[in-house]
Amino acid sequence: MSKSQPPEMTFLDHLEELRWHIIRSFLAILVFAVLAFVFKNFVFDVVLLGPSRPDFFTNQYLCQLSEILQLPALCINQTQLKFQNINMSGQFTMHIWIAFVAGAVAAFPYIFYEFWRFVRPALYEKEIEHSRGAIFAASVLFSLGILFAYYIIAPLSVFFLGSYQVSESVENIINFGSYVSTVSSIVLASGVMFELPVFIYFLSKVGLVTPAFLKKYRRHAIVLILAVAAIITPPDVISQIMVCFPLILLYETGIIIAKRVERKKEKEFAQ
Repeated sequence: MSKSQPPEMTFLDHLEELRWHIIRSFLAILVFAVLAFVFKNFVFDVVLLGPSRPDFFTNQYLCQLSEILQLPALCINQTQLKFQNINMSGQFTMHIWIAFVAGAVAAFPYIFYEFWRFVRPALYEKEIEHSRGAIFAASVLFSLGILFAYYIIAPLSVFFLGSYQVSESVENIINFGSYVSTVSSIVLASGVMFELPVFIYFLSKVGLVTPAFLKKYRRHAIVLILAVAAIITPPDVISQIMVCFPLILLYETGIIIAKRVERKKEKEFAQ
């Protein structure tokens, strides 16, 4: 069983190779960032401000569901939030920042592909064959995490934080930067956390985790998931529970993946 390429490169050669992978990844981000910067109306009015609008898909669906179930509390975000910018360069700075964030999200599959190309020469032929679907799986999970947070967690977070009042005398006029930071951090954090099965797969391949290890520390992992959910979501129980369930399911999926990796290793040693 031979590797895909003989390890003839020096440490400096590896650094040079890594540098070009990083440069190509950055260029991909830059291309998508320029597109996001140009189409700012779509990025901000349609995408970023979407969860705060009454006509957003989730908000409309929950209001329709509230009428069917006779539960008015389900109808959220029916009052358009007011935003303000208090810094002279605030909107321009936010425009640039969100353009790069959008560029990184759009370029994620290519960035992961560059990472895989960097580690590929160190893999055996069988490992390369088994890892071919990793890029697709990582891209799908990242997209699912973003969509889950954008359509479910973000509207709930906007409603809770935007409508919460300590007194009726205090009106909520949301700082635009605060809104953007809240929504973008929730969405990005969810996308990264949905990569849990991919992380477990690679850790299993290098022998850092085993199914027995993951089962032994399942309770610790659930506590950690609860802590992470509390950090990335507003302090309401519903949002935290809705984040926890998919992550726990992904953790259990990771255990199944680790079992498959372990069985394949046992077969290879038996041959």
